[in-house]
Amino acid sequence: LLDEINIALRYDYIDIAEVIAFLREEKPPMTHVVLTGRNAKEALIEIADLATEMELLKHPFRSGVKAQAGVEF
Repeated sequence: LLDEINIALRYDYIDIAEVIAFLREEKPPMTHVVLTGRNAKEALIEIADLATEMELLKHPFRSGVKAQAGVEF
């Protein structure tokens, strides 16, 4: 599980080419990898077996609740 990796890719903290190379060349065939986060890059969607887009309906942050240890980080 690579939680929120799409955010890291969005801001170029991680090189998309390295992630794709790892998934194509180093990931064992029967290993499932889950990449989360909004705004997945098209290159990741193209090589994925499954891609899901979720829509935010309600979030505590919008009501003034700050990020919480053990929940958001």
